[in-house]
Amino acid sequence: MTDQPETAAHHRPSRRRRARPWVRPISYRQACAYISAHHQQLERPQGHSFSLGLTDHAGNLIGVAMVGRPDARHHDDGLTAEVTRLAYDGPRNACSVLLAAAWRVARRMGYQRMITYTRTDGPAADLRAAGWKVVTEAVPSALGWNRLRRRRAGRSTSDATRTHWQVTTEDWRIRTETPDRVPRRVREGQGPR
Repeated sequence: MTDQPETAAHHRPSRRRRARPWVRPISYRQACAYISAHHQQLERPQGHSFSLGLTDHAGNLIGVAMVGRPDARHHDDGLTAEVTRLAYDGPRNACSVLLAAAWRVARRMGYQRMITYTRTDGPAADLRAAGWKVVTEAVPSALGWNRLRRRRAGRSTSDATRTHWQVTTEDWRIRTETPDRVPRRVREGQGPR
């Protein structure tokens, strides 16, 4: 034994990392309850294909992503899913964790593209961190969702400029690339015009 006093180096507290948030499937009812409590702009959607919840180390729900069919008919091709609602009240990377998990699940289900819309004035770093790309910016329509032949109630996002985002598989990119232009056939006996 030595008579030296123990130093602080001998009694360092352990440097364990805090437990990471855990992504798990949740029911439509659980997701809607969380959206109603934490999302200021939109009400709950009418349905969903699946919903994911982000829980902390104690098992408390700190974020929700709801995925369903696209609202716009021209995007509803059977291979496209849309993140219809995303709300979180947790760590700053909760949004990108939920988006990346939703895309992994959708790919395994056979989807080749996933889209979502955000307000232009909102933050976009989480979407870029999850690998999403900007497609277009949609300027609000003067009529909103309402049309002459199809009356609809207004939505709270109809007066805001929105950014359209997407993430795709390699199969989708190959499918949507435009082929090289093929010259018109020249009929026998006729020269080019």
